[in-house]
Amino acid sequence: MTTVTERDVQLLRDALGPLRDREQIAERLLDSSAKHSFDPDKELDWDSAIEDDKWCWPPELVSLYDTPLWRRMSQEQRTDLARHEAASLASLGIWFEIILMQLLVRHIYDKPVTSNHVRYALTEIADECRHSMMFGRLIKWTGSPEYPVPRVYHNLARVLKTVSTTPGSFAATLLGEEILDWMQRLTFPDERVQTLVRGVTRIHVIEEARHVRYAREELRRQMVTAPRWERELTRVSCGEAARVFSVCFINPLVYENIGLDRREAVAQVKASGHRAEIMQAGAKRLTDFLDDIGVLNGVGRRLWKSSGLLA
Repeated sequence: MTTVTERDVQLLRDALGPLRDREQIAERLLDSSAKHSFDPDKELDWDSAIEDDKWCWPPELVSLYDTPLWRRMSQEQRTDLARHEAASLASLGIWFEIILMQLLVRHIYDKPVTSNHVRYALTEIADECRHSMMFGRLIKWTGSPEYPVPRVYHNLARVLKTVSTTPGSFAATLLGEEILDWMQRLTFPDERVQTLVRGVTRIHVIEEARHVRYAREELRRQMVTAPRWERELTRVSCGEAARVFSVCFINPLVYENIGLDRREAVAQVKASGHRAEIMQAGAKRLTDFLDDIGVLNGVGRRLWKSSGLLA
């Protein structure tokens, strides 16, 4: 079997251009981490009260926005739904970040422990630990319950983690990071949103930018150097992850918890043209990238389309 060396990789290209040196990328990300990392426990005012006239999530990003049901809801119900959906998304974020941390640990298990690449992976794991704790505190602060993903998908993730290829791991990482990141970039500058929520999303956006860069560069490398069977498996597992992600994005219990009919709400979300546009817009930067590097081919592409994240 032929081994691909770092020198070989430096000579390789993909549709986006020459592959970059892994150690140099990690060194720049480490420098950025040293300058732009946050301690949410100290940076944010967790003792602050919820502001009566503000949202916990921008209304346009709430799942029922601009549906017939939304138009019948009172303003109090609308803001209450936004509060519960913020908690649902924070719960989803914790689930994804715990999966990501496990995948990163597995990725670096047999790599040189003194390399910049491993040092940055460990730095990112530390970031994700803080993010998960921050999201947990946010759920409690909103006064909403936590919203774990359905048990079937919780257990399916165990299988996906076990069989995931290295490129599959980084593709799933980007799926979990980039769509929420797009929404949070709209949230933290929005003065209609709770001050604490804006602070949480600002921290997450700044630190996740490094994580996205790390995952994108490594996925490019893997899609060039991995054997064909691994690339094909990655396309399928990434597509299945997109399908699961779209199903789990908002826990339907949020509708029951504010007094709405669950079936009616879920049906209206599925029929909502606005919601479809929001989800596809949130995924577009990612799907364009995955398409460019050859991930969205064959069965994988069909799975992405069935998820509703790809037009």
